[in-house]
Amino acid sequence: MPIGISMNLPPEILQFVGSLLAILLLAWLAHALRLGGKPALDSEAAIRRAADEAVDGYEPTAWSVDMSGKSAIMCDANGRLLLLRQHGNKLAGRILGPDATARIAPSTLRIDSGERRFGSVELKLDDAQAWAEAVNALGSHSNA
Repeated sequence: MPIGISMNLPPEILQFVGSLLAILLLAWLAHALRLGGKPALDSEAAIRRAADEAVDGYEPTAWSVDMSGKSAIMCDANGRLLLLRQHGNKLAGRILGPDATARIAPSTLRIDSGERRFGSVELKLDDAQAWAEAVNALGSHSNA
């Protein structure tokens, strides 16, 4: 009789261990390829790229990025306001219309896009008052 340990594992355990190893291998591969990173609005180039990806041809002339770098509000030469927010590992954006509203809480600007699916975004900005006025002015133009 040979010396050794006889392992008689149920097939479910072997399947579980094999699946776990495959998942860990895929997670390592995604990390090694730098897939699924977080978007960052940390430079003018990144802001312009994100704006163009959200709305084709959008060229911001003024912008303000949230202190976390995960959201921003910007204006183009035509006066259109674009609101960007993090959505998973991408950035989603909407041109704000007359239904958009803004209000200032003690340390944040809260913008309701007026679209139920996009929702509202909270931004910590140094120039929150100016952006709140610009957003709220969108609604007054539609009533004129």
